[in-house]
Amino acid sequence: MEIALAGGDLAAAGAAAEELDAAAGELDAPLLRATATHAKGAVLLAEGDAMAALAALRGGWRSWRELEAPYEAARARVLIGLACRVLGDQDSAAMELDAARWAFQRLGAAPDLARLESLAGRGGTRAAGGLTAREVEVLRLIATGRTNRAIAAELVLSQRTVDRHVSNIFTKLGVPSRAAATAWAYEHRLV
Repeated sequence: MEIALAGGDLAAAGAAAEELDAAAGELDAPLLRATATHAKGAVLLAEGDAMAALAALRGGWRSWRELEAPYEAARARVLIGLACRVLGDQDSAAMELDAARWAFQRLGAAPDLARLESLAGRGGTRAAGGLTAREVEVLRLIATGRTNRAIAAELVLSQRTVDRHVSNIFTKLGVPSRAAATAWAYEHRLV
């Protein structure tokens, strides 16, 4: 399927994704289901249906997380980021691509990291802890005691986007709570 997509043969890629989906339905194997969902999302994205691709890819990402497969989950996040970019949601795209970048770095997946860097058009600098500029903004607002809802209103983002930023901040910094994130922000002079 990936070879067909890379070669631009969308018909062959679509057929392969359908075969995977049929096999996953018959066998009810979680790994096969995750692979089939991911493949379906990749094909939909290549065909230009970013909205449908996003739904499938998010399902695939959840499946990879449940299977504790961080590499495959990161690959799904790359495609989610690209779908968000096509849909004009640049903040979500940047967040998804950054999360994938972080996972690839932790896994030592240098080829995937290099590919991601070229896809992402990496230009910005990173703050301490590998935080993006947007994550630093969110962290500063967390440090002032604002709720996710208040942060979303102030930054004109959806609350779900802020929730994901907060989750990514906690993961990157290795902290379990808002209080710990606030302490980290003060220690690193971000506030």
